[in-house]
Amino acid sequence: MPASDFPPLDHPNISMNSFYPRRNWILAPAGAVAHMITVEDGVSLSCRFFPSGATNPTILFFYGNGETAVDYDEIAPFYLQIGVNFFIADYRGYGASGGSPSYSSMLSDAHKVVGELQAILRRGGYSGPVYVMGRSMGRHSAFELGARTPDVLKGMIIESGRPTLGQFLQDLEPTLATRLEATHRDKVRSVQLPVLVIHGEEDSLAPVEQAVEMFHDFVSPNKRLLTIPGAGHNNLLHLGLREYFEAIRSFVAGNSTQ
Repeated sequence: MPASDFPPLDHPNISMNSFYPRRNWILAPAGAVAHMITVEDGVSLSCRFFPSGATNPTILFFYGNGETAVDYDEIAPFYLQIGVNFFIADYRGYGASGGSPSYSSMLSDAHKVVGELQAILRRGGYSGPVYVMGRSMGRHSAFELGARTPDVLKGMIIESGRPTLGQFLQDLEPTLATRLEATHRDKVRSVQLPVLVIHGEEDSLAPVEQAVEMFHDFVSPNKRLLTIPGAGHNNLLHLGLREYFEAIRSFVAGNSTQ
């Protein structure tokens, strides 16, 4: 089911349950490059690219619903330290992006972003593989690309995510919600890429049991699950920084040579 078949999730009242857009943009830090990616006439998304090396792999990152690309200025250096180029895109209405967010546009925009990222990498002489990573709500963009564009990706990383539509189903008629949820889960299960799942064991927003279920449902034999003891939804880096980035480094390094 393509993104355009999810119109009930685009109703403003539904979007208000899931999106918390913030206008937040400053100049990119030294060494980083700002980009604006056009997703439709008059609407562009603000992005940041943190390069670490022309032959290194690149992670395309989609964040949680209350974050922005600027929020990752202090986190991006950790990706560079493990030999990864880090590219992060804002959603519509976030950062310096135009428009207003919706479920369908979030998914369709992910395709525009990965396409433009490929062009940016080619123009810059970057030759390493591309991975997609989704944190929390960003999982929806990662699932979309993982399921529909596996030919351009080497693997997928899901952090603090789950296989459900979550808050997007709030206030929907139960029969419709059940149908949309079933279709969404089918898409998640269809992802055949290598996958890394990272989750906090004490996550009260996305229970770890759902992340474990999602992990087991992935059909790829090349998959790894890292759970961080004591961590909730928003403090994985605080409580498990070393484990978090070692898991990403190992996953990317292991798959990039295959």
